[in-house]
Amino acid sequence: MIKESLSRVLVQEIQDSSSGIITLTRVETSPDLKTASVYLSFFGQVDREALLALLEKRKGYLRKCIASEVKLKYNPDLIFRLDPTPEYETKINRLIEQLKKDED
Repeated sequence: MIKESLSRVLVQEIQDSSSGIITLTRVETSPDLKTASVYLSFFGQVDREALLALLEKRKGYLRKCIASEVKLKYNPDLIFRLDPTPEYETKINRLIEQLKKDED
């Protein structure tokens, strides 16, 4: 539910032509629901660090948006992180291609 709510806000209010495409890949909450790690991927020519800084700056507003849509015991503190999955997939694909070349 947090992911859906936050995705909607990111697309409607944060993402613009200069920010490229922002994809919220997953949200992991702590067992006590007090913190939520938000994993993001960025596509296009974008300054990832600047975009993460912008999200950090607007964290209070984003938490307020989540609280208005999602009824939870706690309104979680948001921790924004780059999703390492795309880089990991690229590395695995390169290794597989290298193995195929070595077999031939």
